[in-house]
Amino acid sequence: MKKFLETEAQIIDLVNKQVVPGVSYGFISGSKSEIHVLGKKSWQPEITPLSQGDQYDLASLTKVMGTVPLIIQLIKEGKIGLHDPIHNYLPGFKDSRVEIFHLLTHTSGIAGYIPDRDSLSADQLIDALLKLPVTENFDKKVVYTDTGLIFLGLIIEQFYRQPVQKVIENTVLKKLNLNDTTFEPQIGRCVPTYRVDGRYLIGIPNDPKARQLGLRCGSAGMFSTIDDVMKFTQIMLEPDNKNLYHNYTHLDPGRSLGWDIKPEGSGHVLFHTGYTGHFIAVDYETQNAMVVLTNRVHPVEHNELFLRRRDNILQDFLNEDKK
Repeated sequence: MKKFLETEAQIIDLVNKQVVPGVSYGFISGSKSEIHVLGKKSWQPEITPLSQGDQYDLASLTKVMGTVPLIIQLIKEGKIGLHDPIHNYLPGFKDSRVEIFHLLTHTSGIAGYIPDRDSLSADQLIDALLKLPVTENFDKKVVYTDTGLIFLGLIIEQFYRQPVQKVIENTVLKKLNLNDTTFEPQIGRCVPTYRVDGRYLIGIPNDPKARQLGLRCGSAGMFSTIDDVMKFTQIMLEPDNKNLYHNYTHLDPGRSLGWDIKPEGSGHVLFHTGYTGHFIAVDYETQNAMVVLTNRVHPVEHNELFLRRRDNILQDFLNEDKK
């Protein structure tokens, strides 16, 4: 098993310096893997221990673990085309330039701001999203948004005649045997995030759109354990996923389908984060990978120090990965 000593030291330091309450992390090297858990599950309203079976709010890891695999499967089956205009499937969205490709690579240029978003019902929010304009960034710049993945979830519903989260559960999660990954977590196992309306979110998605859209949200809302995220990451190292490891755009920095790519330009390492404090890095070439799950938003949502440290940890991993 390859050792990532500097990377691991930086991860452990997140807990030692109380940047996060606790961390569950793992490394994969070929067919071998190791998992570690340290620190606390919560600091508030009381200190509780973190265990390997605890379920984290994955936030945007929902995109690459649920919605993106479904879209790629629909493309492989010939049911949709990468360059199909999304207007073909979502007629309420009027700009015919925007393709499935643009949603997957975050190059759609769709504006993201809805003034009264948090007061809208699920149907009202979907209607408002479909009416968002396309900006001058279209096909010119990668701008990460949830909107594209919500639209992809709505397109998935067109084929399965079920809410996207049910489709993810019944197809992706069952097929991959991710038995502890769910949109209906066990409250007693959940790692809490921050307070909303005076109460800590436990087993409830931190993402406001996920709370509003419920089963129809393809961008966030999934909960999982370190074991299941590691299992998924191991699958991303298989030959079936080799085609994802390059820049699909003409831009630099660019994107793969659903995934970020590091370092920019080479496309050898897939990378994705989750707002609540998670990140995955996967290198097909070396068959090495790293998974880090934290609750960096507990007890307070905004934690800029973690974001700086995350960048350093990723760079350490990339450096040690190639040695």
